[in-house]
Amino acid sequence: MPVARVCVDVPLAHLDRPFDYLVPADVEETALPGTRVRVRFAGQLVDGWLLDRVDSSGHDGKLAFLERLVSPERVLTPEVARLARAVADRYSGNLADVLRLAVPPRHARAEQTTPPRDLADVAARNGAEGGDNRKIAESSAERGVGDGDGGWGDYPAGSGFLRALAEERGPRAVWSALPGTDWAAAYAHAIAATVGAGRGAVAVVADARDLDRLDTALSAVLGPGRHVALSAALGPAKRYRAFLAASRGQVPVVVGTRAAMFAPVERLGLVAIWDDGDDLHAEPRAPYPHAREVLLTRAQLADAAVLVGGYARTGEAQQLVETGWAREIVASRATLRARTPAVRPTGDDPQLARDPAAATARLPSLAWDAARAALKADAPVLVQVPRRGYLPAVACVDCRTPARCAHCAGPLALRSANAPPACRWCGRVTAAYTCPTCGGRRLRAAVVGARRTAEELGRAFPGAPVRTSGRDEVLAAVPGGAALVVATPGAEPVADGGYGAVLLLDTWAMLTRADLRAGEEALRRWMAAAALARPAAAGGRVVVVADGGLTPVQALLRWDPGWFAGRELAERRELGFPPAVRMASVTGVPEAVADLLAAARLPDGAVVLGPVPAGDGQERMLVRVARSGAAALARALHEAAGIRSARKAARPVRVQVDPHDLF
Repeated sequence: MPVARVCVDVPLAHLDRPFDYLVPADVEETALPGTRVRVRFAGQLVDGWLLDRVDSSGHDGKLAFLERLVSPERVLTPEVARLARAVADRYSGNLADVLRLAVPPRHARAEQTTPPRDLADVAARNGAEGGDNRKIAESSAERGVGDGDGGWGDYPAGSGFLRALAEERGPRAVWSALPGTDWAAAYAHAIAATVGAGRGAVAVVADARDLDRLDTALSAVLGPGRHVALSAALGPAKRYRAFLAASRGQVPVVVGTRAAMFAPVERLGLVAIWDDGDDLHAEPRAPYPHAREVLLTRAQLADAAVLVGGYARTGEAQQLVETGWAREIVASRATLRARTPAVRPTGDDPQLARDPAAATARLPSLAWDAARAALKADAPVLVQVPRRGYLPAVACVDCRTPARCAHCAGPLALRSANAPPACRWCGRVTAAYTCPTCGGRRLRAAVVGARRTAEELGRAFPGAPVRTSGRDEVLAAVPGGAALVVATPGAEPVADGGYGAVLLLDTWAMLTRADLRAGEEALRRWMAAAALARPAAAGGRVVVVADGGLTPVQALLRWDPGWFAGRELAERRELGFPPAVRMASVTGVPEAVADLLAAARLPDGAVVLGPVPAGDGQERMLVRVARSGAAALARALHEAAGIRSARKAARPVRVQVDPHDLF
């Protein structure tokens, strides 16, 4: 009787292995690898994924039968199963947790709309000759869509990258996009070259707005119905229907947010990620994988091409370049000078000589002049403000003591000009606030939010309309006429024809964050906004309210993200921080953290740092090893977690390998 090897959906580290079950005769033809099953485990019925079928089991005892075949749909392909196991091992996690991320919950009605199709038939159809994929490319060419190269010709290595994709040579590239680049069109053409070679592609973006842009670009290049967009925000039915279209081989391309990083695509030829520094690419559920690392692992296993793109560059992407694993695609300096806006800081010596107040003013005269000139030229002005809201933090007028809630000590904020102060943590209103330090009753702005900024600019430029883009309402695009657009980072809309001026305010809010990535994140946010400005020759100006001597500001002035990423990586290598090393964080109550570390057989050379407070009575310890010891560290922590789960330790411990935020 055939034996099924099943991954049971029981996320306990000591049970992270397949279990053998007998396959009943009535489902022997349909209970195939990749299907969902129900099994009895420890006296309970639990879900599971059928990983493999074998003729016999090495288990000495009596085997139980599968209780039920949930569906004959083979939702877990062999390639994704191998990837899930590799991701679980890399992040010291359980296979069941990764499979829960990789395979969306079943939606029976969506599954029944189209009868299941044999994956073997799909593979044969898209085999050596490229089958359906080549037909897609030929259809696109016949319709005349996708003409040109999507802007890749602006880069010395760009056209060669497209040729390598078309010839299935598996190129790996880190792309620094030029300002004003239609990055979605560039990605669409790279994907089209891959599809034309008979291969599939997976592309991951950070949010729904970027997904809409890429979705539109792919429809224009490949034609409608040739790809699916996969996102957790779609809802259960739509998401599962899109997943099935990919797993059944109906489309060769899947794009989406991080939910798409495990999408099943036949004959995978390209994995791509845009703006890999965005923290939305980091999965908040165990085992906390990052989309970039999952895609890189997937490319390694499938021998696929890689495209990591963005206006800025992360330390991780720079490491790929410096180790020779990937090549960089950058524009020549002549092209860069022709495409970039004129960038000016407000804190350099010449500017301070002309305007001494520029060192302390929130909007120095240089910024006012740039905004006024752009509006006069009937061009829109983008104002980036790091904080949302009206006045997200206030302080006593007399002694400057930050105003805090008397109940929970949370920061007080003003939601509008006439609103009383209210706590940002518990929501309590403090109408009759009295400063505990000096007894003062008047409040001043400590931090100015986007809505207050829009109000002030509206008074300063009464003839120009003011638009805001932030969490409550994110604008995708704005017209090209004179207007002021106030946006928080990541919510900047695209302007028709580009912005005449971009003002980067309150830069200290990003630069002074207690975060290893503070400088990298600030530059990423600034470059994303500055890239929306017109070229300098067309009057485009960017004013950054910061000292021009700061390294991130220098990188912005030179528009050289590679230079900044190289410096960052060198400093992290010297100090022993990721990505130059591998680091794991262990978080929990002190007794539980000590218990896990005592049970862990850490590799030679491991350095334990901490503890540091983590809130709610918890602490955090960091374990650092050389990159060569990464696998041993992940294995040691997983084994220690298994020891604790086997003895039913009451206090949980969260283990994260290479967490996005270390502090």
